Amino acid sequence: MRYTVYEVHFELIEPILGTVPKDPDVYTRYIAGKKDRNGNLLIPDERMIAEEVSTASDPADKLEKSGWTGFHQDQNGLFLYNYVVLGFLKEAGNVLKEQLGIKNLKSKIDQFVFVELRRIYLGKDKPDGYIERPLRAMTMQGPRVTVVRSDYIDAGTRFAAQLLVLDNKKINGAVLREILSYGRFRGLGQFRNGSYGRFTFEMAELRGKSIT
Repeated sequence: MRYTVYEVHFELIEPILGTVPKDPDVYTRYIAGKKDRNGNLLIPDERMIAEEVSTASDPADKLEKSGWTGFHQDQNGLFLYNYVVLGFLKEAGNVLKEQLGIKNLKSKIDQFVFVELRRIYLGKDKPDGYIERPLRAMTMQGPRVTVVRSDYIDAGTRFAAQLLVLDNKKINGAVLREILSYGRFRGLGQFRNGSYGRFTFEMAELRGKSIT
């Protein structure tokens, strides 16, 4: 099995907002809402739950939470999990499939493209600040307005990830560049439809290898 590894350097042109609820009960409430009448979980594993929450254009819509979101952090600083980048690639692929002439591009990305480095460090020990914004929704009780606070990392921040692409007939370096170029218009993280998380990038092919 052959594959190619590409290194991608991202540079934010708009601040990126944190996606991680600081209230630990949020995930519990979200999971409870994903059970059927018999109590069976409709989302089968934790990774899929985390990906759905972190890559939603506005997780607060699904979590129904007025609260505070931030970033994952360990002893090396603030980071994004790799599924945030993969989620962007799949979303962009779904949007660009007709322009690129590749059917089921989102599915092909899921099958052939893997984001190396589980944790993508942002080079920060703490956020650069936070924003607050109102969310409006129509509920069974009538109109509802809540205020959400999100930590952010400033524009100009650079970070890197590696993309491992299994050899296939559709996705190559040129296609990846087109997909990543969508980041200039719609970025990473929360509130992407508000232009947060937009980025430019540089990409270089590192190596090709065979898995034996």
